[in-house]
Amino acid sequence: MMADMLTAKEVQDLLQVDRSTVYRMAEDGRLPAIKVGKQWRFPSEQIEGWFQGQITVAPTMTAVKGSRTAVPPQPTQNDLATLLPAECVQLIQDSFAASLETMLVVTDMEGNPITQASNPCGLFDAVITSDESLQRCVQSWQDLASVISLEPQYRRSHLGLLCARSMIRVGTELKGMVVTGCIAPTNWPPSDTEIAGMAQEFSVNEAVIREDLEQVYYLDKVQQTKVLTFLPQIANIIAHIVDERKQLVGRLQAIAELTVL
Repeated sequence: MMADMLTAKEVQDLLQVDRSTVYRMAEDGRLPAIKVGKQWRFPSEQIEGWFQGQITVAPTMTAVKGSRTAVPPQPTQNDLATLLPAECVQLIQDSFAASLETMLVVTDMEGNPITQASNPCGLFDAVITSDESLQRCVQSWQDLASVISLEPQYRRSHLGLLCARSMIRVGTELKGMVVTGCIAPTNWPPSDTEIAGMAQEFSVNEAVIREDLEQVYYLDKVQQTKVLTFLPQIANIIAHIVDERKQLVGRLQAIAELTVL
């Protein structure tokens, strides 16, 4: 039975914290542990389960009857969706979107949304009512990944609105993007011909588009520049979180190997 126990030193090495923190977490019940005499011991299987509970797989987004709901993704190991702590990143994204007065979403390199869109405009909500219409936006986001320049710059989306992205780099790999959108260009609203084209592309009634044409974000040049300035900072924050999570996953795997021994 003792062979299935980890010492405080082993847990300390796995958590990369000081010994006193390990003892404190054991004493207040935050870590599964038992006391043998004056020594703390940590059941390896329970520690593994505790680590597993710290890793939350981020939801992806699908459009169902006019609303977006989370469905479990099927990522491979080390994919961005696997490594993102969903609730933490969503809160950060929500806060930045509200402050910048624009829409934000985190996607993989194929443009597939990993987080729920924060602060979407009324036009986006009105048009993205099916998986097919969502796929049009995914295509716009995917196009952003193919832009040669790594610096964020505005481009027109399939909705005719401005969008931009900043890459999420983890180590030497580009893992995903922070995408902003729903920003009106200078020549907004679109012409009748453009509205008809949008209605056809997104398979919605023209009246729906016309009703929500003004439900977009009007940012002046200063505000638009501010958004482009903050995008790389948001991407760097997420990259840092992902890097920390990768290390956590590595420690979990180390625990699993110790359990097998």
